Amino acid sequence: MYSGTFRGLSFCSALCSLLLLLLTGCGHGKKDHEYRIGFSQCIGSDMWRQTMLQEMKMELSLHPGAKFIYKDADGDNNRQIEQVNEMLKEGVDILIISPNEAEPLTPVVEKVYNSGIPVVVLDRKTSTQQYTAYVGADNYQVGKIAGEYIASLSDSPIDLAEITGLAGSSPAMERERGFMDGIAGKANVKLKVKVHGNWLRSVAISQLDKVKDQLKDVNYIFAHNDVMAAGARAFLNQLAPHRPIKIVGVDALPGQGGGLQMVSDGVLNASLLYPTGGKEAIETAFHILNNEPFNKLNIMQSLAIDSANVQLMKLQWNRINSQQHDIESQRSLLQEQRIVYNNQKIIMNIIVITLVLAIVFGGLAFFSLIENRKANRSLEAKNQEILAQRNQLVEMSAKADAANEAKFNFFTNISHEFRTPLTLILSPLDEMLKDDGKHGSENRSLKVIQQNAFRLLGLVNQLLDYRKLEYDNQKVKVSENDIVGFARKITDSFRHHAQKLNVNMIVTNEAKVIKSWFDPLMLDKVFFNLIANALKFSNQKGTVRINIRKDQDKAVLIEVQDNGLGMSREDAEQVFDQFYQADHAPILGSGIGLTLTKQIVTLHHGTIEVKSEKWRGSTFTVSLPLGHAHFSDSQLLHQTPVLPDVAERSRTYTADLDQLPDVAKGDVLSKPKEYSVLIVEDNPDLLHYLEEKLSEHFEIYKAANGISALQSAIERVPDLIISDVVLPELSGKGLCERLKSDFRTSHIPVILLTAQNSLEQQISGIHAMADAYLTKPFDIGYLLATMQGLIKNRMKLKERFTSDNESSEKAPIAKTLDHKFVNDFLGIVEQNLGNENFDVEEICSLLSISRVQLYRKVKALLGCSVADYILNRRLKRAKYLLTNSNKSIAEITYEIGFSNPNYFSTVFKSKYNSTPSEFRRQHLISS
Repeated sequence: MYSGTFRGLSFCSALCSLLLLLLTGCGHGKKDHEYRIGFSQCIGSDMWRQTMLQEMKMELSLHPGAKFIYKDADGDNNRQIEQVNEMLKEGVDILIISPNEAEPLTPVVEKVYNSGIPVVVLDRKTSTQQYTAYVGADNYQVGKIAGEYIASLSDSPIDLAEITGLAGSSPAMERERGFMDGIAGKANVKLKVKVHGNWLRSVAISQLDKVKDQLKDVNYIFAHNDVMAAGARAFLNQLAPHRPIKIVGVDALPGQGGGLQMVSDGVLNASLLYPTGGKEAIETAFHILNNEPFNKLNIMQSLAIDSANVQLMKLQWNRINSQQHDIESQRSLLQEQRIVYNNQKIIMNIIVITLVLAIVFGGLAFFSLIENRKANRSLEAKNQEILAQRNQLVEMSAKADAANEAKFNFFTNISHEFRTPLTLILSPLDEMLKDDGKHGSENRSLKVIQQNAFRLLGLVNQLLDYRKLEYDNQKVKVSENDIVGFARKITDSFRHHAQKLNVNMIVTNEAKVIKSWFDPLMLDKVFFNLIANALKFSNQKGTVRINIRKDQDKAVLIEVQDNGLGMSREDAEQVFDQFYQADHAPILGSGIGLTLTKQIVTLHHGTIEVKSEKWRGSTFTVSLPLGHAHFSDSQLLHQTPVLPDVAERSRTYTADLDQLPDVAKGDVLSKPKEYSVLIVEDNPDLLHYLEEKLSEHFEIYKAANGISALQSAIERVPDLIISDVVLPELSGKGLCERLKSDFRTSHIPVILLTAQNSLEQQISGIHAMADAYLTKPFDIGYLLATMQGLIKNRMKLKERFTSDNESSEKAPIAKTLDHKFVNDFLGIVEQNLGNENFDVEEICSLLSISRVQLYRKVKALLGCSVADYILNRRLKRAKYLLTNSNKSIAEITYEIGFSNPNYFSTVFKSKYNSTPSEFRRQHLISS
C-alpha cells in the first residue's frame, strides 16, 4: 500500500546523501601530505641559535603542509633526552637534533634511528654514526682559517690571546685545534695568553681580568664567538683604551647586535662566518622525507669577514630578509583569498543543493499526495475489516469466557465428586487398620493406601480452595479470637509427627492471649501449610520454631522458622507464584499451597514474607493487622464462631509426614541373590514399595538422589539400575548419560521410571541411552519381566566372550564404551600371551584403571575373573598350536607364557582331560 511512498523516500534519501557528499568534497581541496618535523635544540637563548631557528622557519614557509614541533632543552642533557622521547611518542616523521653534548645524547639518537625514524644531526655531532644526515660547519676549518687570516695581517710580530669556548665541548676543541694548526710555522706569531670564556660575554671579561697583566704585549685577540669578542673589546676599552689591539671573532651573524654589525661598526676587526645550517637542515629533511637524493655529510663553508666585505654581506642579508617578508605577506594574502574562495564555493553549493532539494521535495509532495489518497482508501477498507474482526473477537471472547466458566465448573464439580470415593476408601481402611489380625506386610500396604488417599484428599481440598479464592471471590467472615490458643492447637496436632521425624517443635509467645480478628476456617490453612512445609524440609534432629508476638500494637506477627534445606534467592522470590516448585525439592507437591497461603493472608489485609538461605533454613513471617477497621461490615461476624476440628482437618497435611514401617529385612544367613539392583527414587513410599517387591529376586541397593546414585553405582557396580527421571541434584536422564559415558558403569542396564508419558519425553529418555523407559503407573510384573530380559541379554554377551567357539563372527556390543573396553582388554591379553610375567597390574596400568574396577568390569562383561580369562586364552592357544603346528610341547609351553612344561601339562589335563601329547595324538588319529 505504501510501496510508492517508500520508493520516493528512498530516492530522496539517496539524492540527499549524494548532494551532501558533493558538498563535503567540494569544501576541501586536496591537501599536501602533512609531515611532522621535530627539532630538539640544546639551547635557544643565544643569538646564533635564534638565527638558526629563524632560518628554519624561513625555509618552512615554502612548505605550508608541514607541522614543526620545537623543543628547547636550555642546556640540560637530561631534559633534552626527555624531550626527544616525548617527540618520539608524538609520532614525528623526522627528528632534527642539535645535541647539547656528544656522549650523553648518543643513546637517545641511536634509539630514534633504530626505530625507523630519520635523524638529522645539526651543528654538533654525537659519538655514533647511527644518523641519517649531518648538517654543520667544520669547526676545525673555521679555527684554521682564523689562524691563517690573523697571521696574514702583518709581517711584524703578532702576540696573540685566545678566548676559547666551553671546555670539553666539541666546537671549542675543534676550533682550538684548527687555530693552532693555522698559526703553526708562522715565526712572527706567538700565542701569549689562553682563557676559557664558555661562550659567554661575562665569563670572557672575568677571565681576561684575571690575566690582565699578561695582556701588556698582546696586539691580537681571537675569540671563539662574537659574543666573547665583544666582551673582550669592552674590557680592553677600559683597560687600555688607546692601544690598537685587533680582535677577531666567529659567527658573523646578521641583524642588530650580530657579528656583521659589530665588524661594520668597528667593534671587531673581523669575524669568521659560521653558518647556522637551519635552512640546510630543513632542505635535507624534505629530501629525506620525499625520498629524494641527499648527502649524509653536509659541511658548510666559512670565510673571514672584515671591513673589505662586510657591507656586501649586510646588503645580501637585508635583501634576503626583505624577500622573506614579501613571501610571508603574499602567503597571508593568498590564505585570505583561499578562505574567501572556499566560502563562496560553499555558498554556491548550498544554493544549488537547496534548489535541487526544493524541486525534489516538491515532486515528492505531489507524489505523496497521490499516494496518500490511495493509502486513505486502503486504510478505510482495512478499518472496516478490523472492525469486523474486532466484533468477531468480542463474540469469540464471550464464548471463550463461557467455555472457561463451564470448564471451571466442571473442574469444581469433579473435584467435589473425588471426595465421595475418597471417603468410601478411607472409612473402610480405618476399620481394616483397627483389625489386629493383619500381617506386618498387609498392615504396611494398608498404611500406604491410607497415606496416599489422604494425600489425594489434601490435593482435592487445595484445588477446591484455589477455585473458591481465584474464581469465586470467596469472602472472609472474621471474628475476634485468641490467635495464640488457635495457633497452639494447630501446632499440637503436628507434635506426634514431629517426634517421629525426630524434629524439635518450639512455640513461643510474648503474651498468653493476643486477640485478633480472623476467619478460623481460612486462617488454619495458613498454619497447616507453613508448619507442614517446615517439618518436611527440616533435617533429622532439626528444630521448628513458631513465634507469636505483637508489632507495636499495630499487628500480630507469626514466624515459622526451620533450620533445614533452605532455598536459593531465586526460589525464595518465586515461592508464592502459582504452581511454582523449587528445583531439587526433596518432596514434590502441587505448587499451590503457598499461593493459597498468600491469598488468604491478603484477604485478611496482611502480608507474608520469606527469608531463606540455602542449607541454613527458612523463616516465613505472617503479619496480620490488629483490630477490625480494615474489614467491611459484611465481613464481620459478631457471634461466637464454631471452631473447626483441628485434628481432623490436619490429617490431609500430615499425610506426607507419616513414616511407614520399614520393609522387613531378609535373613542375613539366607543365600545371597545372584543379581543386584540399584533403585534411585526420591519418594520414600515408592522406594520402599519397589524394595519390598524386588527384594525377593535381587540384592537391593537404594539411593534418594542422582549424585549418591552415581557414587553407589561406581562403588557397588550393580547388575541393573532403576531410576526415576525427576530427582534432586541430578536428574534421571543426566544420571543415565553419566553412567553410560563412564566405562566403569557403561555396561550396566538402566531403566527409567517417569510420569512423563508423552512420545517426545520417551524419545528424550532413549536419547539419554536408557535401556528401557517405563511410565507411571506401571505394572510390577511388567517391570520384573523387563529387568529379567535386560539381565538375560547381558548374560548372552558374557557367553559370547567366554565361549570356546573360535568363530570369526563377532556379536554386536550394545554400548560403544563397552565395545572399546572389551576390545582393548582382549588385545592386551592376546599381545602378552607369551609373557610369563604378564599379570593384572600390567593390565591396570595399560588401561589406566584400578584393580577393583578391572575385576568388576571383566566380571560384569565376561562373567569370569581376569586370571581365569588369561588362563583360558593360553590353553585355547595351546590347543590351536598342538593341532596346527609341528612345534614341540616345550616350545608351545614357552610360547603361551608357561615357564614349566610339567606345570603346563598338568593345567592342560585338568582343563581338557588329556595331556598335550595325548591331545595331539588323538587329533592326528581322527584326522
